[in-house]
Amino acid sequence: MTTATQVEKEFILNMGPQHPSTHGVLRVILKLDGERVVKAIPEIGYLHTGIEKTMEDKLYYKAIPCTDRMDYLAPMSNNLGFSLTVEKLMDIEVPEKVKWARVILAELTRLNSHLFWLGTHALDLGAMSMLLYALRERESIVDIYEACGGQRMMTSYIRIGGLAKDLPADFDKKVRHVLKLLPEKIKEYETLLNSNQIFINRTRGVAVISAEDAINLSLSGPMLRGCGIRHDLRKANPYSGYENFDFEIPIGKNGDAYDRYLLRVEEMKQSLSIIQQGIDGMPEGPYRAHVPGVVLPPKEDVLYKMEAMIFHFKIITEGFKSPFGAVYQAIESPKGEIGFYISSDGTNKPNRVRVRPPSFLNLQSLSKLVEGSLVSDVVCAIGSIDIVLGEVDR
Repeated sequence: MTTATQVEKEFILNMGPQHPSTHGVLRVILKLDGERVVKAIPEIGYLHTGIEKTMEDKLYYKAIPCTDRMDYLAPMSNNLGFSLTVEKLMDIEVPEKVKWARVILAELTRLNSHLFWLGTHALDLGAMSMLLYALRERESIVDIYEACGGQRMMTSYIRIGGLAKDLPADFDKKVRHVLKLLPEKIKEYETLLNSNQIFINRTRGVAVISAEDAINLSLSGPMLRGCGIRHDLRKANPYSGYENFDFEIPIGKNGDAYDRYLLRVEEMKQSLSIIQQGIDGMPEGPYRAHVPGVVLPPKEDVLYKMEAMIFHFKIITEGFKSPFGAVYQAIESPKGEIGFYISSDGTNKPNRVRVRPPSFLNLQSLSKLVEGSLVSDVVCAIGSIDIVLGEVDR
């Protein structure tokens, strides 16, 4: 039985929702005993956008921009996941060039997301220079985003059946610039942080979760692999031609914030290896599947061919009708497994769209990560999960 003295010792502290280290509008209700955390309850809903319901009211291809507004640091990954799901529903096989280009773009997105995470996580713990370095290198990746899709953030480029347009003429040059630039920069990051005693003290043995708890909570991505479980959908259930690439799946040992840091840095190195293989082996061919009435024809054909112009007009105004049924497709986003479930009632719009978001599911581990820790460790725990509230509050 709790005594009056014990009740007086415990108090409630609201962390957020307007707090820089909550990485968005997240409120964490902390029950404290002095500076020790007794319980932590994430309170979400401050950024609710209704994206899933919005997607159900749009033609299939018009729903794509909704996906890159969830995890806005991984727009290409989200585009890919949704497009693969619709292609599965419509039984569309994309050309080999499209598969390889998508893999390169998805791995550039992993780099983009991990760089931003590394900079902001280090900043939360006091290493301000790391943010400046990470954002500096990230610019070379968003340059590629801009060249492909015209936007540096929330880029929408991958489409149902292929790509929005052919790869830009300088795509090869820009990608190879990233491949030349990042290896040396990653070494600098490691020099700055790996043996930094302040960073180590703030992360090693902090925000620990066991493999058993990670599985029970349905964690995925670095949160799961940091516990020593070698699970990655690119290997476990390959998509978009990942079976053609040679790469390793890094894992941690202790399930703490420091292991998750080391793991994500190693993942960046593996992504560079995949991109190198992709750009060296990129096959020639069309950038879209030829499926009249479903996949938009190339713009150059629309300008000069009557049949292409008619298909373009019909798809833009009416979309296409999908067969009855339901499909689920998951991919390995930078934060973990993101899956799209689409239920079709035979019309030109999805009857139901449901997203399995890694940020949302990984966030539920917060209480396990911080119970018994100090208040200052909550900042490290939230950062080590790597959440984007746009994906949590759909």
